[in-house]
Amino acid sequence: MRVLVIGSGAREHAIVGKLAIEAEVEEVICSPGNPGISVEPKARCVPADIGNPRKMLDLARGENVTLTIVGPELPLANGISDVFSAAGCEIFGPSRRAARLESSKVFAKAFMTRNEIPTAQYEVCTSEQQARSILDSGRFGYPVVVKADGLAAGKGVTVAADRETAESAVQEAMVDRRFGEAGASVVFEECLTGTEVSYFVVSDGQRVLALPSAQDHKRAFNDDLGPNTGGMGAFAPSPLMTSALEQRIMQQIVMPTIDGLGSEGIEYRGVLYVGLMLTESGPKVIEFNVRFGDPEAQVILPMIESDLAPVLSAAARGDLRGVEWRVSNEPHVGVVMASGGYPRSYVVDVPISGLDDADAVRGVRIDHAGTARKGGKIVTAGGRVLTVVGRGGTYKQAIESAYEAVGCISFDGSHFRTDIGSKAHELMGANDYER
Repeated sequence: MRVLVIGSGAREHAIVGKLAIEAEVEEVICSPGNPGISVEPKARCVPADIGNPRKMLDLARGENVTLTIVGPELPLANGISDVFSAAGCEIFGPSRRAARLESSKVFAKAFMTRNEIPTAQYEVCTSEQQARSILDSGRFGYPVVVKADGLAAGKGVTVAADRETAESAVQEAMVDRRFGEAGASVVFEECLTGTEVSYFVVSDGQRVLALPSAQDHKRAFNDDLGPNTGGMGAFAPSPLMTSALEQRIMQQIVMPTIDGLGSEGIEYRGVLYVGLMLTESGPKVIEFNVRFGDPEAQVILPMIESDLAPVLSAAARGDLRGVEWRVSNEPHVGVVMASGGYPRSYVVDVPISGLDDADAVRGVRIDHAGTARKGGKIVTAGGRVLTVVGRGGTYKQAIESAYEAVGCISFDGSHFRTDIGSKAHELMGANDYER
């Protein structure tokens, strides 16, 4: 198989790293890729405009690609899967209509309501005046969750503890347009309480295969303080994911989502990422993503012991019948190293040192995200720069491996959380969540 992976982040590096060691895969082309991806075995990076579906189709055809795997959400929202499918080219990733589960919070909430999928109570606002009226009404109280409707690179959600913070979130989204057209509408939601868990399945439109569960860390600083980010780290599997809980998620959330889309003429082929809050009344959906999560992909993909390419190809063709895979339960912990100032403004082109030493740490993998090669050196090129993943027989061992490697790497202004994975220890005695 010749596989094209679309994207340039740590998620795509994790995908390429998995594919590159599979016997059926002849070559992996990644577009645009990054310096870490470029040195993976059987991998090659090709620059391209990933936001343009037609140009990506031309690339796939020119490279005689067997299967295309879409990493980030933007190409999916732009309809890349529709363009490839119409041309008879195999692609793993949902259609533009299906991608609205992520590209429009308004669509997702309405879809969950009409399909009786458990989620937070909400209200949609299309103007600043309407938003202020809802705040005046006190309907949701505080804290209240304020979400920009469209894609905002994981930064369009504010958990507002008070009126001032909520008004500031509305101002940023609807008036300042920090997220562009994504903030033309906002969604107010009740603030659910409980523990967050990320659950993933691969779907062919009718059937699903489960991936390992994970828990991520969205806030910028230790103890879940600071602004939301695209993710500062993750660990897998979640100690809370019992067989009973997983069965409940499948019955009440995953299959009603796949079947509900099907009843509306939308066949979902791709990864469905369900962000869950485990509340006292049961699991509820916080958000849907329509692709592998980042940083979750970096910790769950190494846990898949079976080959990935044939499974994703079968899902893309709409036929997972009889397909199974082996998944490890070995703990994995991923720590994101970010540029100073992230998720706000930050500088780039900062030299990174210690990567070779970190690579030499036992049980560690380093996935590049915002990096570039300049003058023979690896430099920073984004907010989230690297994900350092450690594995071990226990969460403690995985955490120690990850942070030993993090300690080898340095670049001016770097920051990272020092508590990634610590929740796993706290939750080990709470894995009886079967309400």
